[in-house]
Amino acid sequence: MAIEFNLPTYITLLRVALIPLLMLIFYVPWDYSNIACTAVFILAGVTDWLDGYLARKLKMETPFGAFLDPVADKLMVAMVLVIIVERQADPFLAIPAAIIIGREITIASLREWMATIGQQATVKVSMLAKWKTGIQMISLGLLLYHDTLFSIPIEAIGYALLYTAALLAVWSMIDYLKAAFTALTKT
Repeated sequence: MAIEFNLPTYITLLRVALIPLLMLIFYVPWDYSNIACTAVFILAGVTDWLDGYLARKLKMETPFGAFLDPVADKLMVAMVLVIIVERQADPFLAIPAAIIIGREITIASLREWMATIGQQATVKVSMLAKWKTGIQMISLGLLLYHDTLFSIPIEAIGYALLYTAALLAVWSMIDYLKAAFTALTKT
């Protein structure tokens, strides 16, 4: 089976290419690197929406695209969490980051395992996981920006949303694990 490249796949690959660009900008000693990082992160978020939209709208969904899209998302999230924790080595930031990364590894592995035994529908993306992802992405954007804006404590809001995302990550992980356990005990 050949890998099929199409417009949505190229957009997903662009998101992967934005990861080293974001990292480079993050470490450049420039007064506005936080704004540029946030802009690249927002662009990555737009590509995430756009590739899925185009794949469905233009009927260009492919197995490779279905594989690559979540990989690109998880790579971006993990990298951003790592650099944010590195910038501000604080256990109150490292703990929710570790929870989120650990959950992503666990659920990706669970989905792979469930697919190998023909139970992939058991662990399809839930609405709770979509809420977790949305809140997580907003928190990461705010934490990348991290400066006060019009007297609004952006970093504090980012922290609060990151903890919310971490709690939703644990909750959704438990839901997925329960669903998988139930499916496995019925067979």
